[in-house]
Amino acid sequence: MQRVEEIRVRTADWPAYERRPVDATLRALDVVVALVGFLLLAPVLVLVAAAILLTCGRPLLYRGTRIGRDGRVFEMYKFRTLAPDAETRLGPFYGEELALRTTSEETCLGPWLRAAQLDELPQLWNVLRGDMSMVGPRPLRPALFEQVLAELPGSWQRLMVRPGLSGLAQTRVGRDEPWAAKFTHDREYVAGRSVGLYLRGVAAMIASFVAHVANAATSLPEGRRP
Repeated sequence: MQRVEEIRVRTADWPAYERRPVDATLRALDVVVALVGFLLLAPVLVLVAAAILLTCGRPLLYRGTRIGRDGRVFEMYKFRTLAPDAETRLGPFYGEELALRTTSEETCLGPWLRAAQLDELPQLWNVLRGDMSMVGPRPLRPALFEQVLAELPGSWQRLMVRPGLSGLAQTRVGRDEPWAAKFTHDREYVAGRSVGLYLRGVAAMIASFVAHVANAATSLPEGRRP
């Protein structure tokens, strides 16, 4: 992780992206939005947890190492959609190869939970803890971050803010778009973050979540490995 430590030093000394007064306001909004989300979605969280327990067994949650603001490493939570220890086997891969290998690791409910984006809901806890924000660049695994950094040296700038449960890139471009296209939107949020941009990001995320749940509701989970 020596490279990450070097990035942290560069981040702290970069004048164009120093901490701003609006960051405290955005953090307060994060806490409010995450708490409201927990209250409204509590029945859904309980139902999803029960469904995973009954069909796939424990563990209920996936805990993955991610790189956050200033290069700090944290544990990100998701409802488990893959076989235990799948990330150990999938760690070196990304892109099309990762998507292909992920298919063989899916649990019985995994594809449906991901299609509905319900697997992401435990990250509300990461938001409350201060690891993440509701809006921001998506957090990356350390190995993947190093690969992206090699491809796009300027991508260290995404570490200037807390990673998001969703971001401008996720609501504007497709998942298979190249990293350069995604980074353009990440950098836009980092450089121009404001209450207005944050609220538009939250609104776009909610609209995307509702659409994914509605689409997933029309399909049934396929039987896969526990």
